[in-house]
Amino acid sequence: MISAVDHIQLAAPPGSEDRLRAYYVDVLGMTELPKPPVLAARGGCWFQAGAVQLHLGMEDGFRPSKKAHPGLRVTDIEAYAAQLEARGATVTWDGDLPGHRRFYAYDPVGNRLEFLEPEAG
Repeated sequence: MISAVDHIQLAAPPGSEDRLRAYYVDVLGMTELPKPPVLAARGGCWFQAGAVQLHLGMEDGFRPSKKAHPGLRVTDIEAYAAQLEARGATVTWDGDLPGHRRFYAYDPVGNRLEFLEPEAG
């Protein structure tokens, strides 16, 4: 039986690890996790914030998805959006999900990320 999401895997073009580290650590505030040596040989990088893990794997011929994305729940969404913008990220607000505040941002290789927080009510 499924009990939780262990991690989310996103793809990225080979050789983009430094740009990904700069974004996921310096902009989003995540921590990089060491990959097991056998997996580190494949490239890519893993990140964590709280219980959330994002794994970025290298993919030849990579093209970012136009729709698929992780939805990441945050606290104090206004302050978090301001932090991302202050660190150079573009934040696009979307009010179409009832009961939530949310915005989208894109990582440096074009992966779409959704950030959301339930409205108090």
